[in-house]
Amino acid sequence: MLGRKKLSPKQNKSLTLQVISFSMPDIIKLLPDNVANQIAAGEVIQRPASAVKELLENAIDAGAADIQLIIKDAGKTLIQVVDDGAGMSETDARLCFERHATSKIKDAHDLFSISTFGFRGEALASIAAIAQLEMKTRREEDELATLIVIEGSDVKQQTSCSAQKGTSISVKNLFFNVPARRNFLKAEATETSYIIEEFNRVALVYPDISFSFYNNNKLVTRLDRSTLRQRINSIFGASYGERLIPVDEKTTVVNIAGFIGKPEFARKTRGEQYFFVNNRFIKHPYLHHAIDKAYAELIPEHTFPSYFIYMTVDPAKLDVNIHPTKTEVKFQDEKTLYGIMKAAIRKSFGSFSITPSIDFDVDGAFDFTNMDENRQIKIPTVKINPDYNPFNSSTGNQGSGAYTPPKDKNLQNWEKLYNLEAELPEADISANRIEKLVPELPEETLCASFFMFSKKYMITPVKSGLMFIDIANARERIGYEKLMKSIENNHPLSQRLLFPQTIVLNPSDAELINDILKDIRLLGIEVEPFGQNTFVVNGLPTDAENQDAKDLIEHLLESFKKNQLDTRLDKKMNLARSLAKNMAQKFSRALSAEEMQSLAGELFSCAMPETSPSGRKVMFVMAMDEIEKRFK
Repeated sequence: MLGRKKLSPKQNKSLTLQVISFSMPDIIKLLPDNVANQIAAGEVIQRPASAVKELLENAIDAGAADIQLIIKDAGKTLIQVVDDGAGMSETDARLCFERHATSKIKDAHDLFSISTFGFRGEALASIAAIAQLEMKTRREEDELATLIVIEGSDVKQQTSCSAQKGTSISVKNLFFNVPARRNFLKAEATETSYIIEEFNRVALVYPDISFSFYNNNKLVTRLDRSTLRQRINSIFGASYGERLIPVDEKTTVVNIAGFIGKPEFARKTRGEQYFFVNNRFIKHPYLHHAIDKAYAELIPEHTFPSYFIYMTVDPAKLDVNIHPTKTEVKFQDEKTLYGIMKAAIRKSFGSFSITPSIDFDVDGAFDFTNMDENRQIKIPTVKINPDYNPFNSSTGNQGSGAYTPPKDKNLQNWEKLYNLEAELPEADISANRIEKLVPELPEETLCASFFMFSKKYMITPVKSGLMFIDIANARERIGYEKLMKSIENNHPLSQRLLFPQTIVLNPSDAELINDILKDIRLLGIEVEPFGQNTFVVNGLPTDAENQDAKDLIEHLLESFKKNQLDTRLDKKMNLARSLAKNMAQKFSRALSAEEMQSLAGELFSCAMPETSPSGRKVMFVMAMDEIEKRFK
């Protein structure tokens, strides 16, 4: 190392920086447009239902009077929305697929006063980035339509064609270039139910627009122009309107309108609960809590009411851009809105005699008599008989000091009530009296060593103490193992109904039941399609004692949808668990001695008698030591 020149500290530092700069390339880079579009699409288009929502909203803002939604394979193969609204020019048709293209925002101030969904633009770029998209659009004044074909943000074709007035957008092979996202989509029935829910949310806001929904070349729903109540009936069943009462409240803060469900129709599973603000569906737990409070003491615990609430708020006092899908919003004064919402619901209850309250909207509740202004007013007087003495027989009462009953009353009963001089009976502490004070157990609840308590529990002495058995959980365990055995043996245990029952389901549940129809039959539910969203039930499982077919199937579907979150369950196990739980919960009567003995025998024959399929404890033993401690 002879002859090497020594470097100063400053030169050493400069050389070190040069070496680091040379050896470490730049880390931050600008993404290509196609990658950026796919990331943006992931924020807005989470599943096929997200694309359906955006396309339907765009069609509405185009002024369409009739909208058709067509899907295939739960939207993975095709999503098509056809409308008769205002079409687009050739320039607009091309620009609507560019990023940050919109028709409702011109400057930053417009972000705080958005009142429409947006005439095309915005989401179309995100959809085009992850699908093969084809659009035909024509304005009324144009002779030819514009055809644009895009694949993964790349424009493959732009030409003129013939088409009707309006716009038709076909989204094919969604997520074809994002296989990870496509592989994580749920089962076809589940994704279809999400699409139906988005369709319903849009249709509920615009009853003056007609909608058609086709799934795999089959008409699912046709909604003609109607009133809001008729639209609700068309979606959820012809008799649904009878369950609703209207809500109408106008204030300087918010205008509230819509319908709420009558308390007696509250369900044990979440029913139809919809909030809309400025014609946009939202989710708002805080306002939902206000409705729960309004229903307090009117519905049983762990039940959920239905509601269709439409709010109109000044857009400047509302922020809809806190979430990409705009289902979450922020109100400027939520506490005031909470109080108004709760009061409006309670007012509707009072107006329709649901609760004892002031009769708000009845004319003539108070009758005022017109008075002559020259009429002389008399001061009221009180007349007193100074000679009246209730303890003096001379004032008209007989006897000396004791109250005498009227002659037309039973003398013996009145003497018992008013003869204060009579001696009180001595306390009866005999053995016979004690035996009468102890309630005897009904004979039918005794079964060898079993007896029933509160129609919920069976109690029996065992070697180590007392055993308590929860009857509902025991029946759930027994029913589940019976159902699984019948599925494995392909031998359903069904009991034919004397009179077949026809049920009408909402489109989402109807689509789901069609998908699991074969599996439901294996459980012993004999059901057949009978027209649009209608089914005929011919038989129920043998353990479904005196249960309503529609109620049983609705609860089965709700439990099945909840259990789908458990990835350990396949479809048949999910259905068996859901049905067993619902049948067990619906059973509530006293058991005879033979029934308790049979139930205990069936329970201890199960593979896992200690717990129910949903994980609840079936039995426990209170040891003798614990019992003895209670008496110390």
